Amino acid sequence: MLPGTHTFEPKYKPMTRTIFIATAEPYSGKSIVALGLVNMLLGKASKIGYFKPIINFNPGEEKDTHIETIVNHFNLPVSYEDTFAYTQQEALRIIQAGNQGDVIDTIINKFKKLEENYDFTVVEGSDFLGEGTAFEFDANVTIAKNLGAPVVIVVSGEGKTTSQIINAALSIKRNFKAREVQVLAVVANKVQPEQLADVKELLQDQLGKDIILAVIPDDQNLKSPTMKEVHEVLKGKLLFGEQQLSNQADHFIMGAMQVPKFIKHIKENVLIVTPGDRADIILSALQANLSINYPKVAGIVLTGGFEPEEPVLRLIDGLQSVVPIIAVPTGSFHTATMIGNIKSRITPDNYKKIQLAINTFKKYVDEQALDEKIITFKSEGMTPHMFQYQLVKWAKSQKKHIVLPEGNDERILRAAGRLINQDIVNITLLGDANEIAAMVKQQGINLDISKVRIIHPVNSEYYEDYVQTLYELRKNKNVQLEMARDFMTDVSYFGTMMVYKGHADGMVSGAVHTTMHTIRPALQFVKTKPGVSVVSSVFFMCLPDRVSVFGDCAVNPNPTAEELAEIAISSADSSQRFGIEPRIAMLSYSSGASGAGADVEKVRMATEIVKQKRPDLKVEGPIQYDAAVDPKVGKQKMPDSEVAGRASVLIFPDLNTGNNTYKAVQRETGALAIGPMLQGLNKPVNDLSRGCTIEDIFNTVVITAIQGQE
Repeated sequence: MLPGTHTFEPKYKPMTRTIFIATAEPYSGKSIVALGLVNMLLGKASKIGYFKPIINFNPGEEKDTHIETIVNHFNLPVSYEDTFAYTQQEALRIIQAGNQGDVIDTIINKFKKLEENYDFTVVEGSDFLGEGTAFEFDANVTIAKNLGAPVVIVVSGEGKTTSQIINAALSIKRNFKAREVQVLAVVANKVQPEQLADVKELLQDQLGKDIILAVIPDDQNLKSPTMKEVHEVLKGKLLFGEQQLSNQADHFIMGAMQVPKFIKHIKENVLIVTPGDRADIILSALQANLSINYPKVAGIVLTGGFEPEEPVLRLIDGLQSVVPIIAVPTGSFHTATMIGNIKSRITPDNYKKIQLAINTFKKYVDEQALDEKIITFKSEGMTPHMFQYQLVKWAKSQKKHIVLPEGNDERILRAAGRLINQDIVNITLLGDANEIAAMVKQQGINLDISKVRIIHPVNSEYYEDYVQTLYELRKNKNVQLEMARDFMTDVSYFGTMMVYKGHADGMVSGAVHTTMHTIRPALQFVKTKPGVSVVSSVFFMCLPDRVSVFGDCAVNPNPTAEELAEIAISSADSSQRFGIEPRIAMLSYSSGASGAGADVEKVRMATEIVKQKRPDLKVEGPIQYDAAVDPKVGKQKMPDSEVAGRASVLIFPDLNTGNNTYKAVQRETGALAIGPMLQGLNKPVNDLSRGCTIEDIFNTVVITAIQGQE
C-alpha cells in the first residue's frame, strides 16, 4: 500500500447473516426500517434476500404491497413465491387444528433454503392485521429465536402518551429477552415533536448502552395517502386526472360554503370533498390549482352520487391540466370518514415516498453503530452496490471542493443538485449567475443556488491573478500576456487554474467540450506527478457481480512498452486506492508463450517492466481477455497463474482495443462504466463524455473528490 492511500473496510467473516424486524401492532411504520436496512446492507453485501414469514393476502388475489416495494425497488434477486411461507388464513387454520409447531417448522425450513443463496437476509415480522394477532407475536419471537436472528423492534408513538410509548417498547424487548433473542435496536416511530426529547432520554436510560435507540418524529409526508389510494378505498368513478393519481393528499376539507370563504381554506396538497352538483366549488378549486397565488390541490371527491352537468364536464375536459376528480355514491360525511381512516402504504410506484423512507432511516438511525453490530462480513470481491456505497461514504468522509466549468448544462445542474442535497462535495459552477438561476427555475431543477458558488471568469476577482499566473507558467512556450488573457476567458482554463491555485480540489468537465479541450490546460500547467511521464485513464466497470478496472480506454492511442507498463502500474495503484485488490492482466491476442509478433512482444516486454519496477504487484501477460476473467478458461490456459481467471485490472494494448471493448462490455452486459478517471496528474482533473448522463456526472465528481483527498 502506498503512503497516503486509502482502503475500504476489510473483509469479514459472517457472525450473523440475518436480521429480524419485529413489532406488536399494526401500522407501526416498520416499512421505513425495512427499506433503510436493505439500502444500507446493499452497500456491504452483493446479494440481499428478503423474507416475510406470514403475509396478509392470498397471492392469487392480491400481492403483499410491501414485499413488492422492497423487491422491485432494490431489484432483489428473489422471486415473490420465495419471500413468504404462509398467508395469515393458512397459518390460522393450521394453528386452530392444534398444529402450531408445523407452522413454525415450515417457516424455518423455507427460510433456510432461501438463506443459502444470499449473503444477508432481512426478515420482516407480521403486520398484525385482522385475526390471530396473539399468535403472530409469539410466532415472531419463536421464528427469530430459531433463526438465530437479532431483532430490531419497532413501536409506534401515534396516539400514545410518552409513558405508553416507553412501556410498549420495554414490554416487547422483555418478551424477546425472555426467550434469549438478542435485541439490537429499538425504533420509536411516529413520535410527536413535543415528545421526542422525553422519549429518547427515558428509553435510553432503561434500554442501556448495548441497545441502539432511534426516535423518529411523526411525518405527515409518510402518512398521507396518494389520490390512487383514495380512489382504491372509495371505489369511486374516476372522471378526470388519471395522470396525477400520484398526487399526495396531506389533508382534506369539505366544500360546502360559498366560494370566497371556501378558497381561504385551501392549503398545499388539499383534497376537496364536495357534493357533485357544486359546480362553483369544483371550478374554483381547479382555478385555484392553476393560480400562482394559491397552493396545489391534490384532488376532488364528488359525493352524493352526483356528477357535474355536461357543460361543466366539457369545460373541465378542455383544461390542459386537471387534478384527479372522483365521483362516489356516498354522502359527504360518510366519504370524509372513509378518507380519514385511510392508512397509506408505501407502494412500488411511489418513488418519492420510498426515497423519503430511506432518507428518514439514514437521518434518525445510527447506521454506523448498527453496521458494527450486524455487518460482520464482506462478500468476496467488490460488487457495484458495495462500490458505489463506499465511494459516496468515502467522499463524504473528507469533503472536497469541485469546480464544474459547464454551469449552463442542464445535466450538470441536476447532478450538482444531487451532490449538494446529499452533502457530498462543495461545488463551484462557472457561468453567468442569472442565466444559471433562470435555467434552474425554468427546468424545475432541484438545486439550491444559495448552496453553490457561481463564478463568471471575466468578472471574477481571480481573473487578473490567473492571467498573470498563466503568463508566468507559459511565457517560455511563447504565450504572450494578451494570449493568457484570452485563454483565461475559457472555462476549461479558468477551472483548471482554480485547481492549480488550490481554490478548488478538482475539476470535472467535458459534457459539452471535447476531451482535449478539457485536459489540455491540465497537461500544460498542472502536469504529471513526480516519476510519472504518462497521463492515462481508467474506467471502473461495474459488472453484475464485480467491479473491474479497465485501462487505458480514453487517452493514449498506441503506447510503447514502457508507457504501457506505466499505465498498468498507475491503474493498479488506482485500483488499490479504490478498494479493489489489483490483479493485473496485460491483454493481447494470445496467452503466455503461445503467440508471436510485434504487438504480443510489446505486451510481453511491458509485463516484464512492471515486474521489475513493482515486484509487489500480481501481473500476468500477455493474456487473452477470456483467460483473464473466466476461471475455467484461465485455469485451462494458464493453470499456474495467480491472475488468470481472477483479473481485476485489465490493461489494453492500445486505445482502439480498449475503447471498443469497454463500450461492448457496457452495452452487452448493462454494466455501469464510471469514468474515465485520469491518473498521473498532480491534481485531479476528469473528463466526461459529451453523451454523459446525470449519473455519469455524479459518479465522476465523487471519484474526483476522492482523488482530491490524497
